Amino acid sequence: MNKFNILKQYLVIKYFRKFKTKEQLETYQNKKIAKHLKYVVRTSPFYQELYKGYEDEIKINNWAKLPVVNKEIMMANFDTFNTVGIKKNKALEFAFSAEKTRDFSSKLQNISIGLSSGTSGNRGIFLVSDEESEMWSGAVLAKLLPGSILGRHTIAFFLRANNNLYSSTENGRIRFHYFDLFDDINSHLSRLQKIEPTILIGPPSMLRKIAEWQTENVLKLRPKKIISVAEVLEDIDRGYIEKVFGLKIDQVYQCTEGFLASTCSYGTLHINEDLVVVQKEYLDQEKGIFVPIITDFTRRTQPIIRYRLNDLLIEKKDACPCGSPYLALERIDGRCDDLFYGYTNNSKQIKVIFPDFIRRAIMKASDNISEYKVIQKDFLKIEVQFEVNTGHYEDNTKLSIIKELLELWEQLQLESPNIHFSAYNRNPSATKLRRVECHLKQQFEGKIH
Repeated sequence: MNKFNILKQYLVIKYFRKFKTKEQLETYQNKKIAKHLKYVVRTSPFYQELYKGYEDEIKINNWAKLPVVNKEIMMANFDTFNTVGIKKNKALEFAFSAEKTRDFSSKLQNISIGLSSGTSGNRGIFLVSDEESEMWSGAVLAKLLPGSILGRHTIAFFLRANNNLYSSTENGRIRFHYFDLFDDINSHLSRLQKIEPTILIGPPSMLRKIAEWQTENVLKLRPKKIISVAEVLEDIDRGYIEKVFGLKIDQVYQCTEGFLASTCSYGTLHINEDLVVVQKEYLDQEKGIFVPIITDFTRRTQPIIRYRLNDLLIEKKDACPCGSPYLALERIDGRCDDLFYGYTNNSKQIKVIFPDFIRRAIMKASDNISEYKVIQKDFLKIEVQFEVNTGHYEDNTKLSIIKELLELWEQLQLESPNIHFSAYNRNPSATKLRRVECHLKQQFEGKIH
């Protein structure tokens, strides 16, 4: 790992690559994409074939007209998709071996390999070269590190799998400590207290558990920064963690496909548009809900061009006070798999229900709800799990939850579902927490009303 390249990328992003207007930003993006496309068409057999008939579009850099790809397409064509000749079977064998041994330090052909968590049941493989790792590290440090890169920082990072990519930020002054979410949760206690991290990074479910340990005086940590990753940051978790530590939680939107977004000094989540371009496939334009189609012009090993994610994002209506021209998000709302569905009254027409509607109904039901999960088992069958703060009556809360959910279905003019309750298990684990979860296999293909 070339530390000079990391420092160079850090300095460029933090101090020199500034855009005052959207026009300046788009000019920069288009220039980068034009150069990137030339490389990709030359080195990726998959894209060479895909772009046959699009030569004129590429020539004039009309990249927004190129075909859309997704994880299924990438995985089905993995051998020709990547530009370094790594075969899918070999990559999977290598990655599964690392998962089994919990040793993530090795590389294949000088390429770091990892697996996505597969929240939607379709695991992906990501390939990252040393050069890309250096660029990623510099960008992450520039956007997330409190204070100067010359300061001393101790980072506790909770994730289901480590990778060379994550530990590439470590140097003499920056100490990186990986905590494996597959380990017994109580095993983290003594190690956390021993290293006294200045930066805590992890899924909200794990960060909340650490906050609970702090409240119980099992831990006495004084972090300078807390960063939420991997799961949707729910208001119920954000409020609790921020109250315990007296810090605002920052967010990172990072996935197999890239370092997509991070929070500014005002706490707004901005797309990292100096690294990626996001096009919006609106599901509800009035509410600003969209599925992102991303183009990452920094990744050459595994090119991501017009790649449709499975995530639901909500754009911010008002301009962020920070003044950045980068796209601002109100929140990450979940995944397309988290959409609920209902039958419209007096018909079998299907209508979609966004995760945020479900969250708001649960929060509106009672201020005393401390944990919850809502699962759609069938079109007319909803399961709810929840816990309340100590000393509050649970049956009253059940009645309030039923009332709010039925009112939501009524407002949307949908057939009322049957709502039943089950016990809530809140132990954080290597499996991502999804508080709003749909088990329906049928996907919504019609028009949203």
